[in-house]
Amino acid sequence: MNAEIGHFALILALAVAIFQMIVPMIGAQKGWSGWIDSARPAALAQFGLIGISFAALTMAFVSSDFSVKLVYENSHTAKPLLYKISGVWGNHEGSMLLWVLILSLFGAAAASFDANLPPSLRARVLSVQAAIGAAFLAFILFTSNPFVRLDSPPFDGRDLNPLLQDPGLAFHPPFLYLGYVGLSMAFSFAVAALIEGRVDAAWARWVRPWTLAAWMFLTIGIALGSWWAYYELGWGGFWFWDPVENASFMPWLLAAALLHSAIVVEKREVLKSWTILLAILAFGFSLIGTFIVRSGVITSVHSFASDPERGIFILAILAFFVGGALLLFSVRAGVMQAKGVFAPVSREGALVLNNILLAVSAFVVFIGTVWPLVAEMAWDRKLSVGAPFFEKAFTPFMVALALILPIGAILPWKRGKLMRALHPLRGALIFAAAVMLLVFAVSTGHSALAVIGAGLGSWLIAGAVAELWLRTGSSGWSRLGRLPRADWGKALAHAGLGVTFIGVSLLMAWQVEDIRTVRIGDTFAVAGYDITLDAVEELPGPNYSAVTATMRVNRDGRQIALLHPEKRVYAVQVMPTTEAAIQNGLFRDLYLVIGDQQQDGGWAVRTYIKPFASWIWLGSALMAIGGLVSLSDRRYRVAAGARRHSAAPQPAE
Repeated sequence: MNAEIGHFALILALAVAIFQMIVPMIGAQKGWSGWIDSARPAALAQFGLIGISFAALTMAFVSSDFSVKLVYENSHTAKPLLYKISGVWGNHEGSMLLWVLILSLFGAAAASFDANLPPSLRARVLSVQAAIGAAFLAFILFTSNPFVRLDSPPFDGRDLNPLLQDPGLAFHPPFLYLGYVGLSMAFSFAVAALIEGRVDAAWARWVRPWTLAAWMFLTIGIALGSWWAYYELGWGGFWFWDPVENASFMPWLLAAALLHSAIVVEKREVLKSWTILLAILAFGFSLIGTFIVRSGVITSVHSFASDPERGIFILAILAFFVGGALLLFSVRAGVMQAKGVFAPVSREGALVLNNILLAVSAFVVFIGTVWPLVAEMAWDRKLSVGAPFFEKAFTPFMVALALILPIGAILPWKRGKLMRALHPLRGALIFAAAVMLLVFAVSTGHSALAVIGAGLGSWLIAGAVAELWLRTGSSGWSRLGRLPRADWGKALAHAGLGVTFIGVSLLMAWQVEDIRTVRIGDTFAVAGYDITLDAVEELPGPNYSAVTATMRVNRDGRQIALLHPEKRVYAVQVMPTTEAAIQNGLFRDLYLVIGDQQQDGGWAVRTYIKPFASWIWLGSALMAIGGLVSLSDRRYRVAAGARRHSAAPQPAE
């Protein structure tokens, strides 16, 4: 019965979404207040209905209702409760239901909290949001129904993909979707503004919190996925430039550009057209990510489906919304006249350069991701674009971005002088230079990657500190605690990027890898550590069997760790997975992997010494915390202070 309730609620949600798409938009155009006001209850009703549907599917997974085909294909009675719940979105149909649930959540939040929005603009925003929801609800109901029943329910299920049975990946998709789908709000604001013919400082103040929230959730989601790849796959890497990884990274870059561009619109009312275009493209790249994961055009451990027909449906949604928005953008470009002018050397100029670097870097990643597909379709050639291309093509833009961020934050609005802006950054320059000299002195082979990366990261961290201190003025420490939260959030985010720079560069430059065959009782040395394979035994798990090694790590004759790497085999799918054993540290990780038993009786063992690996995720956490702190600023809580700009909108021409 739960499945039928969930299915019926989804059908009703589609009907409500169609109503919300049409009626408030007409009301806003005609000035009919009753029709305009209908957007709020419709948005709340749509969220409630989709919530009921999602709850019904979750109950089916938790109760192991194998009469539901999706539960049979992605669950098992022996599976732990956490993975029964995460199995709801660990597949194509369930993940799309989570997608529309989050979409309706953002719509309901906009309906509930944006009290300062002009009613007509709010109605148009919610109408555009509903149009996206209607398209994806139709996609689910007609091509990806999660509530399909089986005529003869089996006694047990096929289990969830073992790679997805991990705490990190259980929470990775919801955070990623909160970011992906959150960018739909920026898109809806952009389209609504184009229809209404109004883009001003108040509009930028309204759109920034939604973009900031989406960027923050994307940061957390990407970091969780990177962390999962690091410790779960057993290959010791944190980023592989996998097409699905790139699919989440591109909107993150464009969302960062949109955040910075919206600042210029809010403060100076320039870059209006560019900001609107970024809002359209950021959500467009989110839809591209949805297409890549579900179309079958790529093969990845992250992909949910390999059905070209469903991929074409998503491609049609992408073409309709992004193509339609770009067409509207071209028609309405004339209403977005800039009011201010600025010199190249100014904060506006620095933010423009920041935007160019972020946008171009996103398109570099896009070209590297889709080029193998283009080559295969156009010339029937199999090409592989891997890490060497991305690292060489992408890295220069990030280097330039790191160089300008602290300077741009110091420059005054409208016009400034470069040397005067560098004056408060003297200490940051000295600190970065000192770090570069230190890293150069201890680098084996004088690695340029380590020196440059550590220097840039230190420059970003010290620059963030210098900017905070400069904003205190003559008050010094007494004013530091009274600075706006947005200033603290920006400093934390920029410093977090610097910490990540240091982690990535030092890890890639200094890591040590050792692969060998080891017999039980043997001791081997790696980078000053003595590692002994004490035992290998088979141990049962809740729904798997594991070959577990006991490995003792000594340094200078003293035991510092006892680690237990595993190889698991999940009985239902007969699929092996690798569980690395990691001793985490602030300045290095010791990473051990047990492989297969060899013909001579020994075991394949991989050992990695990974300097500063934890700094990668520490930096990501700082960036996310910076976003949260900024989001709590009084000026951005539901666009506080925007009421004075909320004059009646101009009618569309």
